[in-house]
Amino acid sequence: MSVTHDTQSAPARQESGSQTPRPHLGFRPDIEGMRAIAVTLVVLSHAGISSLEGGYVGVDVFFVISGFLITTLLLKELGRTGRVSLATFYARRATRLLPASTVVLLVTVGAAWLWLPATRFKSISLDAIYATFYGINWRLANEGVQYMNASAEPSPLQHFWSLAVEEQFYLVWPLLLLIFALVWGKRRAPVIVTLVLVVVASLTVSVLQTSTSAPWAYFGAHTRAWELAVGALIAVGAARLAGLPRGLAAAMTWAGMAAVVVSAFLYDEETPFPGSAALLPVLGAAAIIAGGCSAPAGGAVTVLRTWPFQQLGKYSYSWYLWHWPVLMVVPHMLDVEPNVPLNLGLAAGALVLAIGSYHVIENPARNQAWVKAKSRRGLAAGLALSCFAALFAQVGAMKPPQLAKGAPAVDTAAAVAAADDPEAELQRIIAASLATGKLPSNTAPRVQSAGKDTPAYYATGCHLDYLDSAMPSQCVFGDPAGTRTVVLFGDSHAAHWFPAVDAIAKERGWKLLVRTKSACNAASVLTFSPGLKRDYTECPAWRAEVLAEITRAKPYLVVISSSGNDGNPLVDEAGNRPSGAALDTRWAAGWETTYRALKAAKTRLVQIRDTPWPGYNVPECIAEHSEKVARCAALPEESIILPDRQELVAATAKRNGVQMIDALPWFCTADACPGLVGNLLVWRDDDHITTRYSEMLAPLLSARLPK
Repeated sequence: MSVTHDTQSAPARQESGSQTPRPHLGFRPDIEGMRAIAVTLVVLSHAGISSLEGGYVGVDVFFVISGFLITTLLLKELGRTGRVSLATFYARRATRLLPASTVVLLVTVGAAWLWLPATRFKSISLDAIYATFYGINWRLANEGVQYMNASAEPSPLQHFWSLAVEEQFYLVWPLLLLIFALVWGKRRAPVIVTLVLVVVASLTVSVLQTSTSAPWAYFGAHTRAWELAVGALIAVGAARLAGLPRGLAAAMTWAGMAAVVVSAFLYDEETPFPGSAALLPVLGAAAIIAGGCSAPAGGAVTVLRTWPFQQLGKYSYSWYLWHWPVLMVVPHMLDVEPNVPLNLGLAAGALVLAIGSYHVIENPARNQAWVKAKSRRGLAAGLALSCFAALFAQVGAMKPPQLAKGAPAVDTAAAVAAADDPEAELQRIIAASLATGKLPSNTAPRVQSAGKDTPAYYATGCHLDYLDSAMPSQCVFGDPAGTRTVVLFGDSHAAHWFPAVDAIAKERGWKLLVRTKSACNAASVLTFSPGLKRDYTECPAWRAEVLAEITRAKPYLVVISSSGNDGNPLVDEAGNRPSGAALDTRWAAGWETTYRALKAAKTRLVQIRDTPWPGYNVPECIAEHSEKVARCAALPEESIILPDRQELVAATAKRNGVQMIDALPWFCTADACPGLVGNLLVWRDDDHITTRYSEMLAPLLSARLPK
């Protein structure tokens, strides 16, 4: 999201010796006001204003503005000199954008080291390196399609993705214009044809990919290029647009402003975006800029040129840079839970910070005469800033914040394994763990790396992610030569039982088949995926294949487990989302369908009731409170997800002859569910148990399974 104030253009009504109005470089108050609207929408959306969930469209407005302004600048140079100086262009970009963004990046990395959980710092350092070299959008796209990142708190550098998209566009577009100049001179037709092709191709890819892989569509430069190209097309046609009838031009600007604002109120987090939905804010922004080329007196500029809009527009780049790190870091610094009033106060504070940043860093840096005198100086300054930021982040990653550690705690796995009554021993350790002070020095797994503590079979590709559909041929565990076959079936909440079930299978000589898929409940239902922003159609297709496979295999035992959460809303046959008692009834019916399909195989069925959900990332909580680990205990009544539905499902299971195992006593006392039991970290995030804790539970689970 760049905001290049010194490249704004406004139309001239007529130049000497010319009968056709031609645009010239100059200040456009309507574009400055557009920046104010765009950044305000983004900030209020990020602050949590529910009616403005769609405020993310402000970024699309910035893309159109940037495409217009940069292309106008390049075309002016091309018309004046017959060429495009890439060195001058990139030097101007470096001195304009990098000083402020580098300071924000350095401050954010430093603040993350001081106040954010140590578990997140290496990832944030990597984000900083990607952001420095304008590749963070691809990193975020890749992270967004991975289920294990679904509940992760956003990076305080996530907002750099839009700058990355713009810079990737600018890496290609000036070079293309230079080639056009060498081949076709000052002719505009090749430029227009190329831009039209970019718009058509990029928009088509955006629509298609939004419906299949929303994170890649949202963060990708390939799906956003058309938005910048729309702005570029307006710049190419600015001379003709300057001759629009004033009344028509004024109407265009008002209609465009309405389109931008309406889209912000109309869209929400579930809107498939960008895709075709991006047409409304993009064409709205285009209409404001195109209509403004005629400088109509009664246009939207009458509002956009007013003092508040002009001031916010001037500080928009700095406000955009500062607001997100402030929102992400300060609540941790104050040790408070974020809420809308707090976020609005923080956003206002970020604006104050932005004003200071603009006057102290942004404006002086871009007007530094010594740097502007020669392009190579600007390029050298930009490279130096980028390298310093990357080095700062790398050094931070090598020296991450350390956690306070106390004396070793009881070895929970050894104590449970040696006990005459393993369950009673575990409950004793759980109760004692509620008084844990400092983080034990023998904590396992390590708190800092707990987020990557997935069962070993994940590395084999046998656990399928959102978009995966093909199961690898070798997904046999336990005793591969065993005469009895056992199946572990469900979503990631079945997968986190794998270490325990695999240990039991090896002990009993069972051949274990694992059939798990992220966010794909074992109940025969269709759900909407917030991550994919569409119905999760891959899930029922995969589940049907697995049920058919189990029916053919006729295993001795099927162990089922699935999340009881409503993070993925159920969708009925009509495409609606039932609620209340009707929703619970449909879930129970979905389970009954699955039970009947499995009973057809004449197998024994055991279902492990969903494990408690702390509701927050436990390793992060412990990292923040390593001096008083007991603060990270959850309340049982808040950790049991949808208890009424669970009881209904349990009754359905009993009616169908399914043995139900309630694992709650393995995690909680009557009063609390500690995040650390003895020396074992219980959860690796906010709902999945660690491999070490699962392994420790093998004797308890074994006692409940059929022999």
